[in-house]
Amino acid sequence: MISIYQLKPRFQNLLRPLVQRLYDNGTTANQITVLAGVISLLVGLLIASFAQHLWLFALIPLWMILRMALNAIDGMLAREFGQQSRLGAYLNELCDVIADSALILPFALIPGVSLAPVLLVALLAVFSEYAGVLGPMVGASRRYDGPMGKSDRAFVLGVLATGVALGWLGAGWVDAVMWLVAALLAYTLVNRVRQGLKEQQETSPIA
Repeated sequence: MISIYQLKPRFQNLLRPLVQRLYDNGTTANQITVLAGVISLLVGLLIASFAQHLWLFALIPLWMILRMALNAIDGMLAREFGQQSRLGAYLNELCDVIADSALILPFALIPGVSLAPVLLVALLAVFSEYAGVLGPMVGASRRYDGPMGKSDRAFVLGVLATGVALGWLGAGWVDAVMWLVAALLAYTLVNRVRQGLKEQQETSPIA
C-alpha cells in the first residue's frame, strides 16, 4: 500500500550530516523524542486555547515538518549510533500517539466543526499505531503499512490546517476531510493486522 513513509530513506539521507553533528555534541535519541513530544503538546495547547484565531492553525504544518525531521533524527541516532534502548522504544511510541492527539483535537474547536469525526480520527490514529506495535507480539515486524500512516496523517492535517489558516477551508471541509481520514485510518488498522499476520505466516508457516 502506497504511503509517504516509503520516502523516509531519502529524507534520512538529507538529515544524516545534521545527525552526525548532534551525536558529536552529545545529543541522545531519547532527548529528541521527548523534545518532539513536548513541543507537539505545547503547539496543540496553544492552538486549542485560541482556536477562534484560525491563523494559528498555520503552526500545524510548520511544526509537522519539523516533527517529521525530529522523528527521523531520533531513529537515526538510535539505530546508527548505538542508542537503541527499551526506554527509547516506549518513549518513541508513547510520544507519537500523544503528539498525534495533541495536534488533531484542536480541529474540533473550530467554530462549526463536528466533534465526532475529529474524535474518531484521534482514536483511530491511536488504534492504528497500536496495531502496528502489536506486530512483534505475533512474530512479525513493527508494521508501518498505509494508506494513512503517521507521515500521511501529517501531510493531510498539514494541508487541512493551512487551508483553515488561510480561510480557504471552512467547517464543512474540515468535517469532510476528517471523515475521509477516519475511513482511511480504519482501513490502515485492518491492513496492518492483515500484513502482520501474513508476514508471520510467511516466516513461520507451520505455526
